[in-house]
Amino acid sequence: MSLSKKQRIFTLMVADLISWAYSKGYELTFGEAYRTREQQEIYVKSGRSKTMRSKHLKRLAVDFNLFIDGRYVRDPERYRPLGEEWERLGGRWGGRFGLKPEEYDKKVGWDANHFEYGG
Repeated sequence: MSLSKKQRIFTLMVADLISWAYSKGYELTFGEAYRTREQQEIYVKSGRSKTMRSKHLKRLAVDFNLFIDGRYVRDPERYRPLGEEWERLGGRWGGRFGLKPEEYDKKVGWDANHFEYGG
């Protein structure tokens, strides 16, 4: 499948997640979506990212800021319903990063606000 087709599928998935989130009383703002190679290099050098293969480089990832009752939420665990819905839609959730599958119900990984194409 072409990158362009993946990007179009991903965009529709993001729209579905946003719609679902608002129907459940959550509010979202965008963090990063697209990232240049130069910006990714800065993030890797500074420790903000662990890889030069980020899906942000291909417009296949987005970071969301979560708001509940009008307040910005920093607790990664609060992203779990969004992450699980994202996975149901076929995406890969950053809240699983750094965890073993048997830990999924007990912990949230290091990048809970990250949602990427999972195909």
